[in-house]
Amino acid sequence: MIEFVMVIVVLGILAAMAMPRLDRDLEQEAADNILSHIRYTQHLALTDNKQKFNKAKWQQRFWRIVFSTCTGTDRYFMIGADDDMEGSSNAFFDKTEAATDPKNGKLYFWTNGQSCSTGGDKDTSEDIFISKKYGITAVQSSGSCSNTASSMGHIGFDNLGRPHYGFSTSSTPDYSSLITSTCTFTFTLSDGTTFSINVEPETGYAYISGQSSS
Repeated sequence: MIEFVMVIVVLGILAAMAMPRLDRDLEQEAADNILSHIRYTQHLALTDNKQKFNKAKWQQRFWRIVFSTCTGTDRYFMIGADDDMEGSSNAFFDKTEAATDPKNGKLYFWTNGQSCSTGGDKDTSEDIFISKKYGITAVQSSGSCSNTASSMGHIGFDNLGRPHYGFSTSSTPDYSSLITSTCTFTFTLSDGTTFSINVEPETGYAYISGQSSS
């Protein structure tokens, strides 16, 4: 009986030690997942050249990842390219222009303003709903991609993998949207913890802040 009680005590201690670890794992999982999608966006730009030099607004076609808000406070992201150059100033694009999730062929797309509580429709990748999946309550962009609009920021890449911001209203092919300093996206979880992802100028190298080898 004493041995049985001791086993229960030890298990209780291990469980108490594991709880904070589970919280950190969720934060790390969220950071890793979002980082991989930023890198996937850059990969699309490198492999799918959007240059169309006979069009003055061709830079609007850059592949980009956009962070936005559903109805209420839930956050999500989309990945796509405004191929017809008719998107709005917050870097959105049409459903037919969205990237596909390589795991299942579903789209990285959601209509701005709709509720995310349903978790998407049959065409939507569930990866985009970062509030539902990870409990993220806020996204803030700063540095070269600072944005105070409801879209909460975006970053795009050209065919050389270089990062751009503010290209969605470009009307002259002058590469003026190239970022010149680090772009940072900061994510807040429901428990108040935060993590940041940096995107460096010129190379577009993205990494988790404090984990440069990530």
